[in-house]
Amino acid sequence: MAISQSELGQRLKQARESCGMTQDDVAQEMGMVRATIAQIELGNRSISGLELSRLSYLYARDIRDFLAEEFSQDSLMAVLLRAEDGAGDGVQKALRDCVALGHELRDLETLLGISRTTGGVAAYPSVSLSSKWDAIQSGSQTAQEERRRLGLGVAPVGNMPAMLEAQGIRTGLISMPSGISGLMIGHPSVGLFVVVNRDHPPVRQRFSWCHEYAHILLDRAKMSHVSRESDRADLLEVRANVFAACFLMPEEGVRQFVGTLGKGSTSRLHAEIYDEAATVQVDSRTAGGSQDLQLYDAVKLAHHFGVSVLAALYRLLNLRLLTDKQFEEMKQMDQDGVSQELAGVFG
Repeated sequence: MAISQSELGQRLKQARESCGMTQDDVAQEMGMVRATIAQIELGNRSISGLELSRLSYLYARDIRDFLAEEFSQDSLMAVLLRAEDGAGDGVQKALRDCVALGHELRDLETLLGISRTTGGVAAYPSVSLSSKWDAIQSGSQTAQEERRRLGLGVAPVGNMPAMLEAQGIRTGLISMPSGISGLMIGHPSVGLFVVVNRDHPPVRQRFSWCHEYAHILLDRAKMSHVSRESDRADLLEVRANVFAACFLMPEEGVRQFVGTLGKGSTSRLHAEIYDEAATVQVDSRTAGGSQDLQLYDAVKLAHHFGVSVLAALYRLLNLRLLTDKQFEEMKQMDQDGVSQELAGVFG
């Protein structure tokens, strides 16, 4: 049954209020005067299909919500805005773009007869994090278990979006404020949805895909999560960053790769040869400094696992394959552009 103009106006008002917007806010976004918005909500002015479409985007609603027999005042956008209380305009626009893209993907899949199931996505038990060390342990253990579950061994992970999509997780690239790397949404209206900042470099996007995957696996009970640089000390962000580093660069895989470079062994070698009667002891020492990793080794490691050189350096440091002094020296060289020069030399 078609709804009346008055009922449509009331629904638009409820949708606006649930997003915390005033009539003045909407009028500015729509290029109208406030009185026009007031008349639409009172049911005294008809609304065109284009205007309804623009308002649907503004309120992060499916346009069909306003024409259905039943209407829920609360919405995904309202939930997101409450979770991100105090978010700036740039964040609000990014959230609207994400929800709109999620609706479009869902509608396109329905049109094409594509059935998406998320039954293959693991759900790890909620762990109470009381310290950064708890977050580190949880992130690294979950990464190991997830690689085992997916049968990845110690090899580099392939196309991250494809891996997420294969499990039923929708993915998207959207321009966001530079301080936001991505976000995760888990809501019936869009399903499981991961979005990464389109404006970030590819290697950072790859890390962000994995970071948001951690939030899907461990934090989706929250329904949404926005990953900000300013929140990097937050325990959930620490855990997601550790997960991403360990998932993309598994410890055994890193050690094996370093071994293929002829590095990472102890400088002193010892063996005892036994011939059923006596033993012969053999001692040897490698050339001084020959086992030390160099920046060009980190560049090769980063390329192998598809991460940034800085991410590779931090992983080597945490695995104690670099000393603090070596790490700081290489980090400075990377900031000075030496890594890019080496990558060019290696092709």
